[in-house]
Amino acid sequence: MNLISCHKLLITVVQKGKAKKVVEATRRAGAEGGTIFLGKGTGIYEKKFFGIPVNQDKEIVLTLFNQNIIEPIFNEVAAAGKLLETGQGIAFVIDVPYLIGIVHYCELDSLEREAMNQQSGYELVITVVNKGNAETVVAASKRAGAEGGTILFGRGTGIHEQAKLFSIPIEPEKEVVLTLIARNKTEAVLQAIREDSCLDQPGKGIAFVLPVERTTGIKRLEP
Repeated sequence: MNLISCHKLLITVVQKGKAKKVVEATRRAGAEGGTIFLGKGTGIYEKKFFGIPVNQDKEIVLTLFNQNIIEPIFNEVAAAGKLLETGQGIAFVIDVPYLIGIVHYCELDSLEREAMNQQSGYELVITVVNKGNAETVVAASKRAGAEGGTILFGRGTGIHEQAKLFSIPIEPEKEVVLTLIARNKTEAVLQAIREDSCLDQPGKGIAFVLPVERTTGIKRLEP
């Protein structure tokens, strides 16, 4: 069975209340819908209170779409979310080599995929840690050169989680940190997260990297 995909994953991070506009924009461009997550985020332009960064509520939209509409969907989302304006949000595209649950598949040369993944110069670090440790991950990534991060909330089970209540396994709450980083800083960011979050210890969490094909909404501080 051929599971090679013609699809991409668009990840859009916007301020709370704007996700619906993003989903509507993706539909106008030809996508079939999206999945919205609630989270919080910090970045170089986030507000501060007495010098302390305020973690603003965020909405994260995941949109799976056919690669043939990459231009219109990217443009529609950028316009709907006002992503070219400072501090409004970001969007980036990740290649989806394989998938199930969608009937449309295609052949795409592996070298062509690799070339596309090298275009943006960015990578996505995904870190999964126990509840309460996400801020440590964000602080470590910033120390290593990242400009912020987005935190999602979930739960998980693993081989090192043995807590039980009346013999029923407890699924500990998790925090997932999305860190978009320039490729030349990825190794330093990973090492900082590894050290500060003690990921080499059993049950502390995991971190992994995905290539990013395209981005919009990324702003940097002036020197």
